Amino acid sequence: MTEQAKVPAIRFAGFTDPWEQRKLGELFFESNERSSSMEILSVSVAKGIYPASESDRDTNPGASLVNYKVVHKGDVVYNSMRMWQGAVGSSDYDGIVSPAYVVARPTIELDSTCFGYLLKRPEMLYKYLCDSQGNSKDTQTLKYDRFADIEATMPANLEEQRAISACLESVDHLITLHQRKYDKLVIFKKSMLEKMFPKDGESVPEIRFAGFTDPWEQRELVDIAEIVGGGTPDTNNSNYWDGDIDWYAPAELGNNIYAESSTRKITQAGFDSCSTKMLPADKTILFTSRAGIGNTAILRHSACTNQGFQSLVIGDADVYFVYSMSERIKKWAEEKASGSTFLEISGRQLETMPVNLPSLVEQQAIGSFFSHLDDLITLHQRKLELLQNIKKSLLDKMFA
Repeated sequence: MTEQAKVPAIRFAGFTDPWEQRKLGELFFESNERSSSMEILSVSVAKGIYPASESDRDTNPGASLVNYKVVHKGDVVYNSMRMWQGAVGSSDYDGIVSPAYVVARPTIELDSTCFGYLLKRPEMLYKYLCDSQGNSKDTQTLKYDRFADIEATMPANLEEQRAISACLESVDHLITLHQRKYDKLVIFKKSMLEKMFPKDGESVPEIRFAGFTDPWEQRELVDIAEIVGGGTPDTNNSNYWDGDIDWYAPAELGNNIYAESSTRKITQAGFDSCSTKMLPADKTILFTSRAGIGNTAILRHSACTNQGFQSLVIGDADVYFVYSMSERIKKWAEEKASGSTFLEISGRQLETMPVNLPSLVEQQAIGSFFSHLDDLITLHQRKLELLQNIKKSLLDKMFA
């Protein structure tokens, strides 16, 4: 039976020729050109190959550049010890790199950006891992002769290579754009959390909404929240599990703002059998109290937890205002925590935490502000995840 020609699942209109299987040594040769007179390039798995910043250069100011390798625009550069992790890319710049890197220069006219993407694909990374030499992953090295012997399936048509590059670069541009927006919002939120809550020893914050002038009152956490622990039904009793009551474990919270549904659920019999308590929806901030103190989430539906929580059931205060204090509560709890096996904060300890409180109306204004800001951060985070998934799919389907 004739072997079916290899073509990708997604292809641009006008390209119909089958792709070729070529050894990388047919497409590139190892360049050992040396110079110290060109600009230093930084090589990053995440960002690619780009001119080094002043801070990058200052990390080793006395280093000799005599043995640095010359890189020309269009060369492929890889880290021989981290190649299997994806430490490979094409350069858009002329410059020099550390001797620790291998510089592969094209032997034929090709779009090196396309190959920068091709060489990062999971199946290629697996080939690098298999062909690397060393006693452990940390010491495995992919020498050029083994790199040259690896086969890759590629479009022979240069215009098709360029079309693939243009598509993937446009997605990367969008990813970078949303990453920057996300990073700016995270930094802005951090700054506002510092300025919209009073500093230690002070009774008013640096920034306030118009109309609020009264000093904040110093209280204890117990004045605005009931601290509630949890419990676990007998794990060997099947009658206690797979019910319809949400039951949370600390690892489930992650970085989520809201807790919508637990991974495991218990029955009413399971609930009655242990010390766990039912926590009200939209009034409870789950707070992990051990082995990772201070992860928080606002409970969306009534639920209970295991003993790894000291949750805050909010009384006469704005829930999102208190949630916005999460980092402050976490820092205080970590300082007060104790334990020989693992650090833990008790409910009684948490109750005594001093907190500064404005009027309920000002709390609501602050809570609403940070709720809106968190929504924007989540929006950009989701867009980022969507774009990254799109890129992953394109990398899978645009190469044979």
